[in-house]
Amino acid sequence: MKIFRTKQALQTYLDKIRENNQRIALVPTMGALHEGHLSLVKDAQQIADVVVCSIFVNPTQFNDPSDLERYPRPEENDLRLLQEVRCDVAFIPTVEEMYPKTEESWHLDLGNLEQIWEGEKRPGHFQGVTQIVYKLFRLVEPDVACFGQKDFQQVMVIQRLIDIKKLPIALHICPTIRNEKGLALSSRNTRLSEAGKNKASALYRSLNHIKHYFKERELTVLRKEALDILYHEEELEVEYLAICESRSLQEIDHIDPTKSHVALLVVWVEGVRLIDNMLLD
Repeated sequence: MKIFRTKQALQTYLDKIRENNQRIALVPTMGALHEGHLSLVKDAQQIADVVVCSIFVNPTQFNDPSDLERYPRPEENDLRLLQEVRCDVAFIPTVEEMYPKTEESWHLDLGNLEQIWEGEKRPGHFQGVTQIVYKLFRLVEPDVACFGQKDFQQVMVIQRLIDIKKLPIALHICPTIRNEKGLALSSRNTRLSEAGKNKASALYRSLNHIKHYFKERELTVLRKEALDILYHEEELEVEYLAICESRSLQEIDHIDPTKSHVALLVVWVEGVRLIDNMLLD
């Protein structure tokens, strides 16, 4: 595995790859890698000749400075995991490398995606996400970019970025990887106790209930039943639970058979904010 820490070194290497007409896939991460991230790399290996995994804790997408400070950065372990799955390239830049002092201001018109759900709860977050992803896209010039379904709204935001900038990049959405109790794998899970992880498995049960009865019950009834599953566990605090049309993420009050739908869920467990979703159609 090649390891690069500067844009210039990575660009020089990838220029040679392109000369050989090899297909490049990009897997952007913030490190603290787990099986979910590694599944993205494995998926990318099936559809590209060379896989570039970036590891960069992006400061512009954090609203809370203490959250940025606490974010885990186990670089040595991350590199070991990438080598084990035979990733081709790891790109690990510094903040100074990605955000030079001559940085231009950034704003992308994300429409309603920036006003609802994660956009409302974390103002400016998606501007930070699109800013760093666009930097990586321009640097790597991938044929395909792999993102996990777990951050579904983020995936829709990245698709909007690709559309607005008219980038020749295919977006590949990889399924959420879960543990044996259904909890979606996340770097934040390391901050949960075993009891907390057990309680958090209610997120999957709640989403699964919505999926199972989606075509059979009134949505208001279904939503209440899903909330009851969550509230049955003590010390779970629900931030939001919504059943939405999957592209616009607008909440629905009836099912449109011509569209696809998704359930979005955010719950706090032991002071840790957990995000999950499930495609319903």
